[in-house]
Amino acid sequence: MDRLSATDAGFYYAETENAPLHVGSVAVFEGPAPSYGDLVRLLLSKLPQVPRYRQRVREVPFSLGRPVWVDDPHFQILYHVRHTAVPKPGGAEQLRNLAGRVLGQRLDMAKPLWEVWLVEGLENDRWALISKVHHCMVDGVAGTDLMQIMFDLDPNAEHTPPRDWSPQRTPSSLAMIAGALTETATAPLRSLVHSPDALTTGAKGLVGSARAAVSTVPALARQALTPLARTLTGPIGPHRRWAWSDAQFEDLRTARTALGGTVNDIVLTAITRGFRDLLKGRGALGADTVVRTMVPISVRKEGERGSLDNRVTAVFVDLPVGEADPLARLASIRSQMDEYKRTMQAVDARSIIGMGDYVAPTLLAMGVRAAAQTGQMWCQAVTTNVPGPRVPLYVLGSRMVSAHPYVPIAGGTRVSIGIFSYLNEMTFGINADFDAFPDVDVLSEGICRGIAELVGLAAEKQPAAASR
Repeated sequence: MDRLSATDAGFYYAETENAPLHVGSVAVFEGPAPSYGDLVRLLLSKLPQVPRYRQRVREVPFSLGRPVWVDDPHFQILYHVRHTAVPKPGGAEQLRNLAGRVLGQRLDMAKPLWEVWLVEGLENDRWALISKVHHCMVDGVAGTDLMQIMFDLDPNAEHTPPRDWSPQRTPSSLAMIAGALTETATAPLRSLVHSPDALTTGAKGLVGSARAAVSTVPALARQALTPLARTLTGPIGPHRRWAWSDAQFEDLRTARTALGGTVNDIVLTAITRGFRDLLKGRGALGADTVVRTMVPISVRKEGERGSLDNRVTAVFVDLPVGEADPLARLASIRSQMDEYKRTMQAVDARSIIGMGDYVAPTLLAMGVRAAAQTGQMWCQAVTTNVPGPRVPLYVLGSRMVSAHPYVPIAGGTRVSIGIFSYLNEMTFGINADFDAFPDVDVLSEGICRGIAELVGLAAEKQPAAASR
């Protein structure tokens, strides 16, 4: 039995009726669309590379241990691969509306936690794939690696025929209880045997965390007193609005070169402009207002790329939406991100995340569910940036022309922004609560305006630098 890690179990437990916790994407391809049967056969041929896609989550009775992955004896790929269409010629708005409905629906938690939808009828003889995978299966960085399962680098790539598959026997409830109790009793000892310095490393990580916390007390105190955009947090309903924006990667890199910082700093500054426009339109913008966003950070090592569990931590960045000067907004974000980088270097985040494996499983389940139901007011958004491939990808000979990410919302945070780069394009997928964000397009368009103003400032600065 393959047991969920503490982080993955947390994502699983946090799932609620109004807060489905799957990640997803919409990929658009040059036509013509493949047949439904060809897509099914392609995925069947790839599934042996990711056994998780034929497994479902089974909880241990009485929550005596973290849930386990077991083969689904009734696995049927036709349930997971679906076929639909938009009325021809379907434009971007029709695809967004369809994708918003599909991505807003919960996965069936009793089955393997993924779906792929083949969408036909798009304009310019194009088609799309809408994909959904539960967050407890994979994080964003691993998800980028998983694209290789069904995507090819060669349009003429050949695929092996599907192979027969037989599920392993499902463990009994008694066996799961016995396994959970044994795991709870022996896991710390086994960890010490395989890595004698594991406890010391974890303790050092916690000590480093404590030191880092002390060093960031002033920043935390400042954040606690900062006037936040409270209209962005609150109860989450069952429906979603989904929008997207596009940018050229070269534009972002040009702005980074001229104005300083990283591409991610430029991106966060552009998003700040989007939230500024949103709050201004609502009459909720003050001179000192900030939007605090959680920014997940991967702590996956290079040798771990492709593993299917989550290796993430997070930092909280105050987006200075009340600041009118875009360069001052960039300077504020750069300062915060630089401070977090220094802090993260002093903390072994992996050791701290790993300490969750020693949390009593029942308490873990109760704690995560309580936190999800109670909600939180510390941050107002989630912003995650996942680098994608810089080479063309193909599915059944069709070239992918764009991909837009979908990041879930939960815990009182009613908007998330997923960022994905592919070739020379960076896309922003905005997922928001339907009732709380009737103006989600203002945020989407504001991000585009934010990028444009930074590119404009970069152009002004380059001639000035050249004249010196």
